[in-house]
Amino acid sequence: MLSRVADHLYWFSRYLRRAENTARLVGVGSLLQLDLQRAVRFDWQPMIATVGAAGLFEACHPQPEEADVLDFLLLDARNPSSLRASVEQAREILRSIRDALPQEVWEAVNDLHLYIHADGGRVLARRYRLDFITRITDGCLKVSGLLQANVSRDIGFNFLRLGTALEQADMTTRIIDAGASGLVTPRHEEDREAYQNMQWMAVLRALAAYQMYRRHVRQRVSAAHALRFLLHNAEFPRSVLFCLTRVQRILPAMPPRPAVDRILTRAAGLVRQADPALLASGDPSAFMDEAQVYLGQLHQAIAEGYFNG
Repeated sequence: MLSRVADHLYWFSRYLRRAENTARLVGVGSLLQLDLQRAVRFDWQPMIATVGAAGLFEACHPQPEEADVLDFLLLDARNPSSLRASVEQAREILRSIRDALPQEVWEAVNDLHLYIHADGGRVLARRYRLDFITRITDGCLKVSGLLQANVSRDIGFNFLRLGTALEQADMTTRIIDAGASGLVTPRHEEDREAYQNMQWMAVLRALAAYQMYRRHVRQRVSAAHALRFLLHNAEFPRSVLFCLTRVQRILPAMPPRPAVDRILTRAAGLVRQADPALLASGDPSAFMDEAQVYLGQLHQAIAEGYFNG
């Protein structure tokens, strides 16, 4: 397979999963707002730091409001990681490799693109936000299902899987980071733990993980239990360790690249050795930042090993 086509397949799956999880990230805040009392202060702005775009956002919005944060995360063309930008990038990549994937995939991605352009502005109104998020996540999952059901299991499919696994690991850490980043400020200190648990409940629900959490953990939601499930669970497809294990299973079917194997081993070791109880009692965001650095190094090794040669 040409390295250009492999690169496009890898990035197509990454942009598709990034779009889905950006919608889920906003879903964390939207679900929390539904559950909170009006007197409790809710702050959307930490989500901008979660996606690594604080500097760009501040340059665009010196005095931001809630609508500015949502527009930046979902629709703003100036933000290269916005939902709209991710779908448009996936669409443009697919346009150049349409012969490599089924026609139904193009149609489904184009439907998402048209929906965002036609109805995207409605997401700024709270009453339509969850409907928009559900439509986007369902559309992305439809594309994923078409790829899973209709694409031959050759090396191109492995690059699709590789991009999906790496992007999901990265976005899970970012959504965890959002849950730990102080979105809610309680009026009384004795309420802090209860509101923190509500944040973790919203994280689980946004990742479609709550029912599986109840099956595996069988404990009330807390920071430590949620972190253990989302970092370490070996059976839930969105957990960080599950995604890295998936990459480990893909690599033997691809041309060997020792640098990729080394960095992947380090990243998986970092996650395995994490102590969820210790993270919950301290600052989980610092660990998520470290995990994202390792995942960035893994991406760089993949790009140098398979696409830039």
